[in-house]
Amino acid sequence: MVAMLGLIWGATFLVIEVALTGITPFWLASARIGFATLLMLAIWAFRGFKLFAQPIERSDINRLVAIGALSSAVPFMLLSWGQQFVTSGFAGVSMAAVALLVLPLAHFLVPGERLTLRKVAGFVIGFVGVTILIGGQAFESTGESLEVFGRAACIGAAACYALSSVQMRMLPPVDPIGLNAVTLLIGAVIVIGAAFTVEGPPPQTDRNTLYVLIFLGLVPTAGASLLRVLVIRTAGPVFMSLVNYQVPVWSVVLGALILSEPLPASLLTALALILCGVGLSQFGALSRLFRRR
Repeated sequence: MVAMLGLIWGATFLVIEVALTGITPFWLASARIGFATLLMLAIWAFRGFKLFAQPIERSDINRLVAIGALSSAVPFMLLSWGQQFVTSGFAGVSMAAVALLVLPLAHFLVPGERLTLRKVAGFVIGFVGVTILIGGQAFESTGESLEVFGRAACIGAAACYALSSVQMRMLPPVDPIGLNAVTLLIGAVIVIGAAFTVEGPPPQTDRNTLYVLIFLGLVPTAGASLLRVLVIRTAGPVFMSLVNYQVPVWSVVLGALILSEPLPASLLTALALILCGVGLSQFGALSRLFRRR
């Protein structure tokens, strides 16, 4: 599931760039989360609206609302807006930073996710690999007057993903499809309200843009967010954060295959560092996984 998420999200930045040519940023985020919410609500209804397996406290409801805002609504808006002013390389590096942000949060908040020297070393090695892969373009300037704020938006989105991953792990036993549907619904209410406030009524879009928005809603939002819930609930937020090291790799590879962009000479070196970092930081989890096989 982690490998599949890396592939799906690696292709998402390219698709967002295409969608931004035909729609405004906040309405892009609204359409994306809106289509995903409709699909997940239909599946959740078919399953009888199952959610928590036991009585819950008010703190769990508050945590659920926070997860809905931080796992989709706020980062979708930040990325859609921020990508107008930064290079795709910087956006990729900022997403890789999720893995580093999760480490201290999980150490203090999630039982069994203690911070160790081996984990820190592994995550840092992986992050260096991502930076080498993307190269100098990660820190090149676009010359946009709002570039500083665009970069802050991308880093803010990474922080949201890290916080939501940790909060999701702290919930009591819950149905993953119900959790995904509810958090998407909460996110949709926030994003659509923000889009009306900031950008006014939804703009008219051409047919091709509509198809792109439907794809964004069904695959990298509904499908991928369900996989994300399953990974976090079963393997933990630190293991889940490994996805963010794969995303830039797939972004580069797919750019070469689909857009005929040149593959960087540093690809193999970067990939080796990323794999070494993943193996070092998650040696215990990976060894248990392959023993089961």
